[in-house]
Amino acid sequence: MTSASPTIVRIAGAIVEANPMPGASLYELAYVGERRLLAEVIRVHGDTAMLQVFEDTTGLRLGEPVAGSGSPLSAQLGPGLLGSLLDGVGRPLDRLAATAGDFIPAGVAAPTLDATKQWEFSPTAKVGDTVRGGDELGLVTEQHDFVHRVLVPPTASGTVVEIRAGTFGCDDPIGSLSDGTTLRLSQRWPLRIGRPFERRLPPDRPFITGQRVFDFLFPVAEGGSAAVPGGFGTGKTVVEHSLAKYGDTDLVVYVGCGERGNEMAEVVQEFPKLVHPVTGRSVMSRAVLIANTSNMPVAAREASIYLGVTIAEYYRDMGYRVALMIDSISRWAEALREISSRLQEMPGEEGYPTSLSARFGSFLERAGRVTPRGAGRGPGAVTIVAAISPPGGDFSEPVTQAALRVSGALWALDANLAHQRHFPAVDWGTSYSLYADGIAPWFTREGGEEWIDTRAELSALLQKDQELREIAGLVGLAALADTDRLAVEVAGLVREVMLRQSAYDPNDVRSSPKKTYALALRCARLFRLATAALTAGRALHELPIAEAGARLVATRDAAAAEVEARASEVDAVLDRLRIPVAA
Repeated sequence: MTSASPTIVRIAGAIVEANPMPGASLYELAYVGERRLLAEVIRVHGDTAMLQVFEDTTGLRLGEPVAGSGSPLSAQLGPGLLGSLLDGVGRPLDRLAATAGDFIPAGVAAPTLDATKQWEFSPTAKVGDTVRGGDELGLVTEQHDFVHRVLVPPTASGTVVEIRAGTFGCDDPIGSLSDGTTLRLSQRWPLRIGRPFERRLPPDRPFITGQRVFDFLFPVAEGGSAAVPGGFGTGKTVVEHSLAKYGDTDLVVYVGCGERGNEMAEVVQEFPKLVHPVTGRSVMSRAVLIANTSNMPVAAREASIYLGVTIAEYYRDMGYRVALMIDSISRWAEALREISSRLQEMPGEEGYPTSLSARFGSFLERAGRVTPRGAGRGPGAVTIVAAISPPGGDFSEPVTQAALRVSGALWALDANLAHQRHFPAVDWGTSYSLYADGIAPWFTREGGEEWIDTRAELSALLQKDQELREIAGLVGLAALADTDRLAVEVAGLVREVMLRQSAYDPNDVRSSPKKTYALALRCARLFRLATAALTAGRALHELPIAEAGARLVATRDAAAAEVEARASEVDAVLDRLRIPVAA
């Protein structure tokens, strides 16, 4: 007697129930219906399995067959990922568009990597070598000069019995191990399981963004995580563009998760035009784009961020530093809410699942700076920057609050600053960083010895400025004491020189740690010396505050080779504020 084949017994949008599936396992990949729609098992009850379908279920009927694959949803990883544009489950959109048109019909499949493309493989391992997961087998060069390290799959180990040099496709055998494992240029890894590493390293190095407000006031550690909440028009996308172009990272993985199609189209058009200042080539040659727009199925939106972090971990294991940009995590949370409601789970605040914080926290745990498995490679890192789109800019909504609980840094974007054309529109009163103390020694060593004290001094000045402006709004600025008016005036210079940055000025679009320190140190000295001059009896209007401000602006706008000379001009003005020492 043969057992019955599983068929569809219930359909609710992207959720499908199939019966009987007695051997189904959680998160197993399955194919649904006559069109073999891609799906994933998300609940098993007896012989009934509930699946979320990653494609459009329009036209799906009860009684259509369901087939399990026996393996989880996985990413195909190997040469050819760089420069690619994928959908939320790893299908190449450019090749699908060439075969199926711009609007991809349900049931169309294609492997992530182009099996017809040939790669020149140079082995570094030799026959007889004992290897384990993460050890290097050889090298492939792609995108002109990028060294792609071909590694032993994480779960494999043994003695190399065959390895060949030559030109191969990503699925062609290049060798084998003593246990019979076939070695290829590509490998697969489940999306929802973090790739193993040797050990996690402390967050003692910064992820240099090139943006002064981030690097100086709210730094993120290399391998850390940052949440970027902001309402419509506050510049979240521009911030991520700037990080992709000027951030101190080897690779960028950009996930467009549920955003509008025209925004993702802008990213696809702009990334190839952005030129990396170090390599001189397009940012796209060091990037992987994952597009899952708002009109695509919600289940694929939920899976897209796991695809992104799996790709980022793959390059991390080669010893590279990877920045994972997600725009936005709010759309991922909305996908969770829709799936949760169809599963008839108990809703939490505003209908989001009660597990929202836990799931976001477990995802961010895949960020980190680590020692990868295998010998001869330095540390690798995955740094996650996740944009959040709170409705109406309300930071009290559940997704933003969940991010506050698990993110290492918060870069809160303020609509009022954006309306004032102050960019990056970072609210320095709301934003914070939990990494500042851990990476302070690096900034002291590489930026300047007074970095920590200067940061604390200017942070206190900005806080005092907010309080004074509230008072001045009631009694007027002229009613304040000279010391308070000085604080407001210098804080205005700090906002102009330190916190505002022009994306159109080639000299100001990126600020090195040394330039950032030079500007911050002189702003702090200006406030200290001017305060001392007032205490000594000099009048506020006699102090050269405006001249010092003009010199600071000139230093900010100077080319890298001229910063030191312009800073000396600021020092000359500050010397006039010093109180002469009595003989």
